[in-house]
Amino acid sequence: MTTENRSSDQKNQNQNQNQRKRGFRSRRRNRDSDEISLIENVIKIRRVSKTVKGGRNLSFNAMVAVGDGAGKVGIALASASAVPDAVQRAVQYAKNKMINVNLNNTTLPHEAVYKFGSSKVMLKPAAPGTGLIAGGGVRAVLEAVGVKDVVSKTFGSTNAINVVYATVEALKEMKDPKKEIARRKS
Repeated sequence: MTTENRSSDQKNQNQNQNQRKRGFRSRRRNRDSDEISLIENVIKIRRVSKTVKGGRNLSFNAMVAVGDGAGKVGIALASASAVPDAVQRAVQYAKNKMINVNLNNTTLPHEAVYKFGSSKVMLKPAAPGTGLIAGGGVRAVLEAVGVKDVVSKTFGSTNAINVVYATVEALKEMKDPKKEIARRKS
């Protein structure tokens, strides 16, 4: 073997090693694929216009609920000049604002009523097999949390954004009955 052949073989081997290293690095950087799969529900998209001196500026608002289906949920409202950008931004904000919700298997531990603005949401636990009896924004949030059996009712305003905020606040109030009993006894 000549020296030229050896040097070209060494170059090829070095290139192959570098490509493997680069590929490995790029896989490590992509953290979204390593994350556990999250449920993303788009609840409401609104077209918003702002009147300025030169005319109207159009933008889009997106309300999104993101959850892991096992007791964690986050909601966010974001705005951008295009719908996909608004949804992507809202998903990112929702991931950053996730909260833990106490669950009792596939339902809620107890009843909760919460009012946000002029929207009022009632959430009641249900027997296994009942299903998710909820509408609109309440259903989207409860699906993201992972609740399978619940009965809900919305009173007052049915504004989707206020209903979602009321639902999340009601879920924040959920307490574990065993811990609450132990706290009251001590």
